[in-house]
Amino acid sequence: MDILHLIDRLEELFNQSKPFPLTRNVMVDEDKMLDIIDQMRIAIPEEVKKAQQILVQKDRVMAQAQEEANRTIDLARQKADDLVHRDMIVVEAQRRAEQIVSQARADAEATRREADDYVVDALTHLQNELERLSNQVRNGIHTVEEDQARRTPVQPQIEK
Repeated sequence: MDILHLIDRLEELFNQSKPFPLTRNVMVDEDKMLDIIDQMRIAIPEEVKKAQQILVQKDRVMAQAQEEANRTIDLARQKADDLVHRDMIVVEAQRRAEQIVSQARADAEATRREADDYVVDALTHLQNELERLSNQVRNGIHTVEEDQARRTPVQPQIEK
């Protein structure tokens, strides 16, 4: 289940809760809240799996970029070798080969940077979501604990 959907359900449960008169406290259905929290515990590992998939995807993209760069470099070297054997265009062949190799390296580096940026953005977004969720859960727990503390009657001490 999507973690954002669970957050919406938790918020909906909070909004449907009955307020305590003259306070900012509300009474929350414990079973429903615990059910949502359990579902969130299940969903968060899914979000982590998604992050791991993004990392695997990044590695695959980088490997493909390296492979393509190697093919391009090999192709450039082959073309350069062919051109070197021709007397009239030796100088032009060397210049063109260097240009192709340079462009291939620049393309490979640009692809690596784009893959890294994508992964950093995705992981940063995931980290922010996880921090936000953690804060919401912490606040929910704190609110429930405060409510429990307020509902627990103070035992009068018997004087001797």
